[in-house]
Amino acid sequence: MDTIKKTDQNIINTYARFQKVFVSGEGCVLKDENDNSYIDFLAGIAVCSLGHCHPKITEAICHQASKLVHVSNLFYTQPQAELASLLVEKSFADKVFFANSGAEANEAAIKLARRYFQVQGDKNKFKIITLEKSFHGRTMATLSATGQDKIKQGFDPVLEKFIHVPFNDIDSLRKCIDQSYDNDSKNSNICAIMLEPVQGEGGVIPADKDYLKEVRKLCDDNDIFLIFDEIQTGIGRCGRLFAYEEYNIEPDIMTLAKALGNGLPIGAMLASKKAKKGFDLGSHGSTFGGTPLVTAAAIEVVKIISDPDFLAKCRNKGEYFKQKLFVLKEKYRFIKDIRGMGLLIALEFETESDKKIDAADIVKKCMEKGFIINGIQGNILRFAPPLIVEENQIDKLVQCLDDILATENQ
Repeated sequence: MDTIKKTDQNIINTYARFQKVFVSGEGCVLKDENDNSYIDFLAGIAVCSLGHCHPKITEAICHQASKLVHVSNLFYTQPQAELASLLVEKSFADKVFFANSGAEANEAAIKLARRYFQVQGDKNKFKIITLEKSFHGRTMATLSATGQDKIKQGFDPVLEKFIHVPFNDIDSLRKCIDQSYDNDSKNSNICAIMLEPVQGEGGVIPADKDYLKEVRKLCDDNDIFLIFDEIQTGIGRCGRLFAYEEYNIEPDIMTLAKALGNGLPIGAMLASKKAKKGFDLGSHGSTFGGTPLVTAAAIEVVKIISDPDFLAKCRNKGEYFKQKLFVLKEKYRFIKDIRGMGLLIALEFETESDKKIDAADIVKKCMEKGFIINGIQGNILRFAPPLIVEENQIDKLVQCLDDILATENQ
């Protein structure tokens, strides 16, 4: 029985998989079982930011696997301690909690924010504001936090006390906070505002700089925690080690995952000196959170990506990529927008044009020509290549898109 048949027969069908079986990868190139090569502009959905089988990451994994893989968090391990130290050193945070995924990191952030005020004796301060079009995960809490109805279909009743407001709309956010004060209390019942600096699944929509500064001020003025979901935007993806650095503000809580392990499952929730007080002995845990194996790999990831020269190259390549896509926008009237930050970039097609382009169809045609990209929201192409992508690989993809869109324009 071949791989595709075996998978379809034995695994619950929750993914619309391409009929491809990948067997190896190196850098930005993947190979399938028929030895066909594909230039990867998705990187496992912004995960393999150092490409496939990066030598230093592979070495770290093999070395650690030969020594110690798991002992549980009832004990101390050197790689976990070193990774936590690196993340604290390079961020706003005072403490770190390790999990296995982005959803679990967000779950920890939600629990931390709520529990902080419970511990402080403010039992009514537990609501969390999130943004429309956001995506925070697939657990019951994180899908409840997500601002997209399609993610919640079939799971009613979702968890209560999550409030969704429009993204980049400070007036709506301010109104929501104003309404959170009741007549019997001088305190808002909002414990946190949770958002992505750049909405990934929602369409690669960056937050306006002035908007985030005002959000930070609202949080400070109303004793509300600011949670940044940097699962997709963090670890160099947006041209800085963390996207919040581009905005010159700091969150109180931040979540990481995806690129942190370059393919190994790891999540992290980082907290400020104040916010960390929400957790104490026994209040939260994770059997596999931060094992020696995954943290050993993540140490190398952080060391490589945090290098200022590496990050500068990411920013430059991101601008190069966008400029190439803007040339296509000038050429094809059905391209509505090019946007993004660093190497998280979107090309959006018009939906009201007489020429309607299906993103999924473009993705399929790119695959046939040897390029892996992603379609989201029906009319948006998302590009999240490994941060080591070369300009000549960008040129090849843009030429491929040009050839495909030229046929669509006939």
